[in-house]
Amino acid sequence: MSDAKPQLTQKGAEEQLKAKMQSLKIKELEKRAELKAAGLGMPYINLTDFPIPPESLIVIPKDTCIKEKVICFYRDEKSVRVGIVDPDSPKIEEIIQQIKDEYFVEVLKYVISQSSLEHALKIYALMPEYKKTIRGGVAITEEEIKKFGTVFKNIRDFEKKVKITPVTDIISLLIAGALDSESSDIHIESEEDKIIVRYRIDGVLHDIAALAKEVQKKITSRIKIMSGLKINITNQPQDGRFTIYLTNDSLDVRVSTLPTAFGESIVLRLLRSTKLGIKFEDIGLIGNAFEKLLTELKKPNGMIITTGPTGSGKTTTMYASLIKLNDAETKIITIEDPIEYRIEGINQSQVEPSKGYTFANGLRSILRQDPDVVLVGEIRDLETAEIAINAALTGHLVLSTIHTNSAAGAVPRFLAMGAKSFLLAPALNAVIGQRLVRRICPKCVMEDKPDEATYKKVKELLEKIPPDVLAQYKGADVNNLKFIKGNGCDYCHGFGYKGRIGIFEIFAMSKEIEKIILSGKISEYDMQDAALAGGMITMIQDGLLKALMGFTTIEEIFRVAK
Repeated sequence: MSDAKPQLTQKGAEEQLKAKMQSLKIKELEKRAELKAAGLGMPYINLTDFPIPPESLIVIPKDTCIKEKVICFYRDEKSVRVGIVDPDSPKIEEIIQQIKDEYFVEVLKYVISQSSLEHALKIYALMPEYKKTIRGGVAITEEEIKKFGTVFKNIRDFEKKVKITPVTDIISLLIAGALDSESSDIHIESEEDKIIVRYRIDGVLHDIAALAKEVQKKITSRIKIMSGLKINITNQPQDGRFTIYLTNDSLDVRVSTLPTAFGESIVLRLLRSTKLGIKFEDIGLIGNAFEKLLTELKKPNGMIITTGPTGSGKTTTMYASLIKLNDAETKIITIEDPIEYRIEGINQSQVEPSKGYTFANGLRSILRQDPDVVLVGEIRDLETAEIAINAALTGHLVLSTIHTNSAAGAVPRFLAMGAKSFLLAPALNAVIGQRLVRRICPKCVMEDKPDEATYKKVKELLEKIPPDVLAQYKGADVNNLKFIKGNGCDYCHGFGYKGRIGIFEIFAMSKEIEKIILSGKISEYDMQDAALAGGMITMIQDGLLKALMGFTTIEEIFRVAK
């Protein structure tokens, strides 16, 4: 026992000496930092005993703090204060400028010691994980979105709210309003004396606010920083993206800027990556279209192509098809741009053109993974078309999309790309043409009485549908044409519509259509006539039947499917 006591005393003395040496070292570092500040004509601060608010730290990402030896230790509405170990570093001014562009405040610089930085970083480590944008810049957090709550009750009230919101919060407010109103896009358009903000709600653009011209630069700068775009380039289009991480979801925002006569036009497309169980009935695949697609999806190989312009719901239809096919016995791999919905049990990949991972290259790699079903986000060129066709001929079921105006236009589009008709004909199983129309708001339904000319036109189109096809649309009484519409209420923001539904036309491959394709010289009209002869009903007929069933209006069908 007598031998142990001196050893403990010696150990304690060593620890005391070590602590004293460390204290002297810190004091020396602080003295050097203070002298450096004096030499540079900058203020000095010791952060060891400074109460640093967590909301100040997150102004600069932790990785940047460590790499560039800089920290934000205080912020308010008018200023941000940063501590810098090495003020001569060339990166510091770039960081300062980013803070100015993001928060529109004065940035005050202080010299700090390495020990002050390490002390601040320990506080940073105690904070919950703070997720930034996926491509640098400055993030919008879920907290910023949530603080606005339910903001979009009607356009007039929302515009008033936008006008009194500080510039630093406008982007968060606009995104909160877009989520609240279920908008798919935010358009920020520059005019001569103002900025117009528009939401695309259920496929239709609505003006929601007019902002003062002087805030344009600040709004544009913040969006560019968030999406990894160059602030100083204003005369060229740019594309970027950023992500807002929500509690059980993430919001992927694709950004496009375009120079115009009065400044840059910006469009933000909002894509929610929620794991969704999309069913055919939910998107409007019923009756004749439902039966045909279900039959084609049961085949082990071949191509199913969905057509339509941008924003017509093609990707959603493909996802619904994948969910129908998804089981433990089927390996499904996708290549998309971008991944819009996460589906459990499916291997999803995203193109990265900057890294050489294109649709064509990705599809080649996917086929080496021995899949049963492949989804290719879009067939844009001959190379991708040829790989997809060969995959369909060698035992794979291939789902993809192509930009044409109708189902009948898909085959001529493939041939125009340079696809070989003798390979396309046996590879193609079915082509889907589709559009999205607005659903009638269920809260403000009223009777719709079309004029005589419209009524006559509707009757003529419906009379052309075969009786056996009509029987598949339960609730569509063609002998008693009655229609409804929405009157406009708070629930639908006065529009009379809430949500959207698809209208479809589908033709499956037949011997007659195969002969036409093999001829190699066909037009969209040839394909349309052959498809109609085979029993296809057109999008406009499918839409009118859905209007009869109370899903949408005649006016909406004629607007979308002329």
